[in-house]
Amino acid sequence: MGVGEAAVFHILQEGGVTVPKGFQAGGLHCGLKKSSRNDLGVILCEVPAVAAGVYTTNVFQAAPLKVTRESIASDGRLRAVVVNSGNANACTGQQGEADAYAMRAATAAAFGLAEQDVAVASTGVIGELLPMDRVHSGIAALPAAVSADGNGAEQFSQAILTTDLVKKEICVSLTVDGREVVIAGAAKGSGMIHPNMATMLAFMTTDAEVEPQALWQLLGEVTDVTFNMITVDGDTSTNDMLVAMASGLAGNSPLQPGHPDWAAFAAAFRHVCQHLAQAIARDGEGATRLVEVTVQGAVTDLSARAIAKTVIGSSLVKSAVFGADANWGRIIAAVGRAGEPVNPDTVDIRLGDIVVLEGSRPVPFDEDEALVYLQGDTVHIHVDLHHGSGTATAWGCDLTYDYVRINAAYRT
Repeated sequence: MGVGEAAVFHILQEGGVTVPKGFQAGGLHCGLKKSSRNDLGVILCEVPAVAAGVYTTNVFQAAPLKVTRESIASDGRLRAVVVNSGNANACTGQQGEADAYAMRAATAAAFGLAEQDVAVASTGVIGELLPMDRVHSGIAALPAAVSADGNGAEQFSQAILTTDLVKKEICVSLTVDGREVVIAGAAKGSGMIHPNMATMLAFMTTDAEVEPQALWQLLGEVTDVTFNMITVDGDTSTNDMLVAMASGLAGNSPLQPGHPDWAAFAAAFRHVCQHLAQAIARDGEGATRLVEVTVQGAVTDLSARAIAKTVIGSSLVKSAVFGADANWGRIIAAVGRAGEPVNPDTVDIRLGDIVVLEGSRPVPFDEDEALVYLQGDTVHIHVDLHHGSGTATAWGCDLTYDYVRINAAYRT
């Protein structure tokens, strides 16, 4: 049974990473940001949680990624994840690596854990050393800041933000073996967003009991069709990380692909990731619209993904959406340069329900209707290649004047 099969789950209207049994979280301001916004947070599990992670493909990987990989590799479990924002601790050499290990050690000491029980994540400006006196003071204060209620989740969600305008979190529940299981997630990301992965940090918690190898496999499969299908600006960060933790306290029998409720759990897990991925795309720096590109009729799903990513990443397509210009020529040009098999005589393109190209030939359409549609909050671009059965969807945003303004002064 596959990841994408239909299943029944419920979206909880309130709640974050602390809703699954066994989890606490918190956040505070320790002086890493010039503003008074939270810049240090932690997720804490009362038992060793089965853990899995995926990371940026950028060659220059920030020091915290090495530490987190090492922690998870020790026995496949975690008790805590400590996160700072305002400083990426990337391209900081041996000192940066020592600082990441020091963050792990300090967090372990503060909560009475073994060092390998702790993962570390950082996000912010690249190339600056962490002010470790402030970090140590903040970590020492974290135990008093954590709680299992909604405020703990809220303070953590706020602590991981950089240029984000809004927090990104979701919580769903489903039934496994007749018991309620909860999956929750929190993420940050707004700029330097591109597949494999992006400037994003994401953290998932669940109280389901999941076989370790099954969690790793599911995380990889779902990441490919959610977080790896978003783009804001085509830049891949040095710090991207997605960590999932499963406490196993829901009382279900261990989940794995042969379990009767595996498809339901996998679908709910994918929904959480897709929601967070879309939230990152919607909150792209300076963005005014979420853009969704669906490609069907490709030779394979992988080919469809490549084409959808090319269209969603096109600066000309993104600029046209910002200007509410129904310039389908930019879309078909992106399709043609994706490096994938395409029949140049069979491509259809729609903007929402408005057909603008059929059989690779222009179709008369109402420009005023298209203008109104493209001025909406969400723009759906549909591409049908009529060349196979492959399908994929990618998400991004428009490219605005504010994107340039924000990134021209990112450090100041």
